[in-house]
Amino acid sequence: MSRAIAHPNIALVKYWGKAETASNIPAVPSLSVTLDTFISETEVTAAKTDSVVLDGRVATDSKITDFLATVRAKHELPPLRIDSRNNFPTAAGLASSASGFAALVLALNAEFDLGWDDVAIADWARIGSGSAPRSLFGPMAQINGPDWIAKPVDATAMPELAVVVAITSKTRKTTSSSAGMAASKSTSPYFEPWVATAEADMNAARQAIAAGNFDALATVAEHSCMKMHALMLSTRPSLRYWNPTTLACLDAASEMQQDGLRVFCTVDAGPQLKAICTEDVAGAVAARLESIDGVLDVHVLGLGPGARVVA
Repeated sequence: MSRAIAHPNIALVKYWGKAETASNIPAVPSLSVTLDTFISETEVTAAKTDSVVLDGRVATDSKITDFLATVRAKHELPPLRIDSRNNFPTAAGLASSASGFAALVLALNAEFDLGWDDVAIADWARIGSGSAPRSLFGPMAQINGPDWIAKPVDATAMPELAVVVAITSKTRKTTSSSAGMAASKSTSPYFEPWVATAEADMNAARQAIAAGNFDALATVAEHSCMKMHALMLSTRPSLRYWNPTTLACLDAASEMQQDGLRVFCTVDAGPQLKAICTEDVAGAVAARLESIDGVLDVHVLGLGPGARVVA
C-alpha cells in the first residue's frame, strides 16, 4: 500500500475552460496558493476488483474511472482499491478534486514503480484534474503554456500571507466544474474575451508577486475572480455557484478594505469565500466573517507545501 498527501490550492488567477478535452489542456493560464491545513490523503493498493472509497463511503466516480482507463492504456495496473479522505468539504468549491488527483498520481507512481519523473507526474495530474498539477507545489504555483506543466512560483518577496476560508455550505455542488466549463465554452459570449485577457492577468500577478506588491496582487486576483463568475453567469443555463452568504462575505471584505485591512477575496466554483490577507490581520478578518449570518465555519490557514508520498 502507498499513501500520499496533497493540499488543495486556491487560484488567484483563475482557470475556467479547456482548450482540448482529451488531455485536459486548460484554455487559460492560472496561478494559485497552496493551503497548509486542509489535506487529501489517498491510499492505493492492489485488490481483487477496482473500488473507490471517498471519505469512508464506496463511491462511483467517473473522473477516477476514466483516469484509470487512460493510465492503463500506457501501463499495466492490477485492479485497485483507492481510499481517499478529505478533512474539508468535498466537491463544494474547495479544490478537493485537485488535491485528490495530485495525491492519487503520487501514490500510483510509488506503489507500482511507474517511473514517472516530475514532468510526467504533473502531466498525469493534469489529465485527472486541470487544477491538480498546482497542488504538487507550494506555497504558490502556476500552470501555463505552451507545455501546460505546473511550476512553483517564488513568493519570497511577498509578506507572510494567510487564507481565511468562510464555509457557507457543505452541500456538494449540483454542476461539476468539468460540466460547467464545457457549458461555458459552448454557450457564453464571454468565453473568448475571457481567454484573450487571461495572459495579461497572469503577467500582472507574477510581476506583483516578484515585487512583493500585495495591493497589485489583490487588484488582479479580484478582477480575475469577477471575470470568471461573469463568464459562469452568462453560461446557458446560468451557473450560479454563490449563495446569499457568499455575497454577504464579499460585502464584508469590501468594508474591511475600506477600513484599511490588507485583504482581498476570491471564490471558485462553489459558495465558499476565501479571504487572502497579510498574516497580521488574519484574526480580524476571521472575526468579521464569523459574525455573518449563514457562515457555518471559518478556518484560518497558512500557505502550505506541495504533495508528497508518506510512510
